[in-house]
Amino acid sequence: MEDRINPVLYLEMSDAEPERYHASRTPEVMALPGVTRMTLFRNLHYQRKDFEPDFVFRVQDFRTLAVFEAEKKFQAPELSEGLRGLHFLHYPRPAQGFLSEGPTQGLMLVLISAREESGAQALRDWADFVHLPPLAVGDLGFSMITPYENATRGEPRFMHFYETPSADAEAALQAEVHDFPARYGGVETDAYRHWQVHEQLVVDYINTFERVGDA
Repeated sequence: MEDRINPVLYLEMSDAEPERYHASRTPEVMALPGVTRMTLFRNLHYQRKDFEPDFVFRVQDFRTLAVFEAEKKFQAPELSEGLRGLHFLHYPRPAQGFLSEGPTQGLMLVLISAREESGAQALRDWADFVHLPPLAVGDLGFSMITPYENATRGEPRFMHFYETPSADAEAALQAEVHDFPARYGGVETDAYRHWQVHEQLVVDYINTFERVGDA
């Protein structure tokens, strides 16, 4: 992740602890055609509720996130009980921000969908040109944010992949929540609401993760 934009990211989500997932599942997925690398993350805020009632997530939470980097020929595998998978393709727009020389140690995963299929492009444009740019300048801790689209064009439709060189991605999220509104004059201003939400926005999932391994 820290040295390139990947054409494909395949996510597997497990309720098992990272060590157990890694031992039982990683070799199987790494052996699939087109898979080049895996990075393993632990959930930093399992079963978070602090975005309710504004956002009630539609994606069930999980303890372990495995991010598999792959080539375009990749085909998502069958899933056993207790696993969920999401297959994403890099959306054909640049990532926002920049990466440091060090590896990505923290991650924020944001999954969103449009309320209506006809509104998907408007939502994508808002995210790329309004919402993401001010978050990717690095002062909150996020160094690069990359957009991806569900390979099936189903839900969740889009993924925003926030990378940080710090293992404490939660600190960057909290800075966004508590410190960022002041840049727009506070949470009650039209400018802030324009930045924060779009009429087509459905938030499927938000959470932060720390890197615990790779393969």
